[in-house]
Amino acid sequence: MFVSEIFFSIQGEGELTGVPTVFVRTSGCNLRCSWCDTKYASWTPEGEEMDIEEIVAKVDQSSCRHVVLTGGEPMVAKEIHRLAGRLKELGKHITIETAATILPEGIACDLASLSPKLSNSTPDAAVAGVWQDRHEKRRLQPEVIRDWIQNYNYQLKFVVASEKDLDEIHELLSAVGAEITPAKVLVMPEGTDAETIRKRSLPLIDICKHHGYRYCDRLHIHLFGNTKGT
Repeated sequence: MFVSEIFFSIQGEGELTGVPTVFVRTSGCNLRCSWCDTKYASWTPEGEEMDIEEIVAKVDQSSCRHVVLTGGEPMVAKEIHRLAGRLKELGKHITIETAATILPEGIACDLASLSPKLSNSTPDAAVAGVWQDRHEKRRLQPEVIRDWIQNYNYQLKFVVASEKDLDEIHELLSAVGAEITPAKVLVMPEGTDAETIRKRSLPLIDICKHHGYRYCDRLHIHLFGNTKGT
């Protein structure tokens, strides 16, 4: 498996914010988000090939129960199902951070952190080339999202750049065609520095109050900045 990094930190986003967690970041992605903050695992995949037992041994060094499989897009990683299965055998709580463009097909997972990409993620053709069209065609897969939320504990996490994105969120929730509890919808300000996040957070709080959604901060940015291994 091609792995970008494995590190022990705290969860900075979502329902488990603040929980000590080991992160396994696979390298490789089927999307090219314009605002991606881990381009070393997506746009220009970097890392090393590791076998499953090597990864498991490194994860278990911390004796931490919570593990996040992230990327890039972990669901495109070779042997991701086998890795998740081994971690589950060890009693780990597994969160999978995914854009929800690939069916789960029974993967071991305790929390599916689904982050469908809105149109604000589509890259400029001058930068992305043919990847602009590929990204646009792949970024939203309502039937895949439905499969995840019907079979797993989940959170739906949206990266929001402006209040205009709310219409897209509502359209997608309707297209999924499944009952979605508002508190399972997390809205997170787009940004890789604390000041940008703060400025974009205030309108989102009003949206959450109105719709019953959950505000999702980026605690790791406030604590460590936009740096690897955090």
